[in-house]
Amino acid sequence: MNKWKGKLGFILVILMVAVLTACGSSNEEEQAAAGSGESDKEISIGQINWAENIAVTNMWKVILENKGYEVTLKNLNMGSTMQALESGDLDASLEIWLPVQDANYLKEFKDTVNFSEATWYDNAKVGLVVPTYVEEVDSVKDLNEHKEMFDSEIVGFDPGAGTMEVTQQLIKDYNLDFELLSSSEPAMLAEIGEAIENKEPIVAPLWSPHWVFSKYDLKFLEDPKKTYGGVEKIHHATRQGFAEDYPEVSQWLKNWKMNDQQIGKLIEYVENSEEPIAGAKKWVEENQKLISEWVK
Repeated sequence: MNKWKGKLGFILVILMVAVLTACGSSNEEEQAAAGSGESDKEISIGQINWAENIAVTNMWKVILENKGYEVTLKNLNMGSTMQALESGDLDASLEIWLPVQDANYLKEFKDTVNFSEATWYDNAKVGLVVPTYVEEVDSVKDLNEHKEMFDSEIVGFDPGAGTMEVTQQLIKDYNLDFELLSSSEPAMLAEIGEAIENKEPIVAPLWSPHWVFSKYDLKFLEDPKKTYGGVEKIHHATRQGFAEDYPEVSQWLKNWKMNDQQIGKLIEYVENSEEPIAGAKKWVEENQKLISEWVK
């Protein structure tokens, strides 16, 4: 009898070890899966200090976080954004203007960054603007004749932005005796506001959609040589492998479409909120039907 008890005890020990080993392995697998799932929910989006870019990056942060993702917005200029996408340090950039404004970035990074063919805004415009009360100038060709009026200066924004590079090309194409000044978008807009308040002339590169056109009376100068191109379309770009890692989000970004009224109201909400994310949340709450078309 003792002999059988000993054998039975040995068998029970073996079974217990097997069960504990299996449980440990199962727990490890569950922990690994949980860790992987958590990391897969983290997305980084580049943010450039432009009004419409701040608006759409915060909008997507709200949308994605409502879907369970953890979203980090990284403040970068355009050049750094493209380099971060190339290196894989950034997942997505939401604002690529083509066929003209960001053509140089497309040419340089087309083999290392995924530029989506899908567009989210199809009626963008870029050009030099002046206040409407500057009646002497209606075309880029008129600028040299009135260069003293502007102190031979075009007030620009971020160095390295595609539009700034195109503006440099514009100066060459029209042989303008002007210097393009670099600063930032907020600084440029402040100078425009100050000039208009004092009824002074100013010329600057601007783009639509932008809230500034609802605040000030500005006019685009004619560009007969089409250096700025015609209608621009706004795309997004992602790092290589993003679509495989985040197939759902990749498709949502391709589904994303906005018209003048929608982007205009979003920018208005974001600009008029104490924090951009608060304005984006308000807009998202009011546009659930539209957003449901993107995040099918």
